[in-house]
Amino acid sequence: MSFFNKNKICVTHDGTFHADDLFATATLSILNNGNIKIIRTRDKELIKKGDYVYDVGGESDEDKDFFDHHQKGGAGSRENAIPYASFGLVWRKYGEQICGSREVADRIDQKIAQPIDAIDNGVDISKPIFEGVSPYYADQVFLNYIPTWKEKDKDINKIFEEQVKKVAVLLKREIEVAKADIEASNTVLKAYENSIDKRVVIIENDFPRYLYQNTLSKLPEPLYIVLPSGHNNMWKVESIRVSPGTMENRKLFPESWRGYFDGDQKLKEATGVEDADFCHKSGFLITALSKEGAIKLAEKAVISN
Repeated sequence: MSFFNKNKICVTHDGTFHADDLFATATLSILNNGNIKIIRTRDKELIKKGDYVYDVGGESDEDKDFFDHHQKGGAGSRENAIPYASFGLVWRKYGEQICGSREVADRIDQKIAQPIDAIDNGVDISKPIFEGVSPYYADQVFLNYIPTWKEKDKDINKIFEEQVKKVAVLLKREIEVAKADIEASNTVLKAYENSIDKRVVIIENDFPRYLYQNTLSKLPEPLYIVLPSGHNNMWKVESIRVSPGTMENRKLFPESWRGYFDGDQKLKEATGVEDADFCHKSGFLITALSKEGAIKLAEKAVISN
């Protein structure tokens, strides 16, 4: 093996693993193109051999690639007060290098690293609405491979290395999704800026709902977005939500339009648009067979009572 392909030694704690050390290791694996050797230990002499030491060792110094947060005083917090754990510390130093963009790295931090760091530090970031029901977080997919109390014969270090490879695949995919989302958000904003009537924003791409809703609900004027529906060349009009954190819509479609589908003649009559095809019974979504029809629906909805 050449010098440039020499495996970097990643040292973290032994025993059971958690999301923060698992995702930190995957990050370092991506950084080094998979050329890493993982040592899971609490032995001080072995710790000294690490090129990266994280979630163990009792020291946080990114200049030396030490990323622990268990020491007295922890390892600091973000501006929003979420404290750093090993994943967030590693990502803070190397995320931008891996992603090629600070904006992309920050999205991954907010979406993945911050929740993992919060949980590892015992900080609640959500509260259950229904007793006994909670979200199933993505990291649980990997943590479920930790041996149960009935599987004492399994090699947890081997399992850890197997899950690191899976997490690396997930992180790489999340980076690509973040890059695409940023480009799409900029496209939506440009469409908004170019709109003559900023209450109706028209785009040419079938972007994910969360993306255009989060983007436009931060702006004061938009009521509706017009875009391809993703089904049979149809177009849709969707009501914009009050804010990114709610499902409440700014202006629903008229009650008389709702609950019709498959091009029902009653929908055509109610809207005055010949190719109106479907209106959701809750009034947040309507479709037409053409872009022109969808724009007409949006324009009529804007001035409706």
